[in-house]
Amino acid sequence: MNLLDIYNRLKSHFGKQHWWPADTPFEVIVGAILTQNTSWKNVERAIENLKDEGVLSPEGIYRISEKKLQTLLKPSGFFKIKAKRLKNFINFLFEKYEGNLNHFLSLEPSLLRSELLGIKGIGKETADSIILYAANKPTFVVDAYTRRVFERLGMIEKDATYDEIKQLFEEHLPRDTEIYNEFHALIVELAKDTCKKRPVCEKCPLENNCNF
Repeated sequence: MNLLDIYNRLKSHFGKQHWWPADTPFEVIVGAILTQNTSWKNVERAIENLKDEGVLSPEGIYRISEKKLQTLLKPSGFFKIKAKRLKNFINFLFEKYEGNLNHFLSLEPSLLRSELLGIKGIGKETADSIILYAANKPTFVVDAYTRRVFERLGMIEKDATYDEIKQLFEEHLPRDTEIYNEFHALIVELAKDTCKKRPVCEKCPLENNCNF
């Protein structure tokens, strides 16, 4: 199987995933920052707190105190660190782009990625998630599930770096935002449904082609 075969098989098996679950690009960004080291259900609770407080916007986060933000983000875990990271992003946005999120997200993908990676607390996975799901630009997101699935398939080495895995996908798939969006979501679904830490191989749609 090549990567496009795998994508088509997963899509046929699981169906369209409708990612990212958010109402606005800014909500995507907040979710991408908050989802580190926690479940999505916890992120949703924190986002609901921000909505209830009326501060789920760049201006809202900019004007609220970091202490108050910490309180609202408590359900997401590591709330002090995440409040700092969210403030870092917002302060950058206002200092360099006058708080204009649309202008920032309209940057060319490689420049946008470089800018995001320059913000303290935003790593490669978070930056790529923001570019793909908030800016709607083609960049492939690699996470722990991607590594697990494709190591088991024998398509990446155990010590492959983030950028090496990202390059594999981007070189062997059409440069298409929708495909990147769906493929990442489908990999997550596969890893949660069957390719778990203790895999349920007999129900996996890729079982016949897996080295594991």
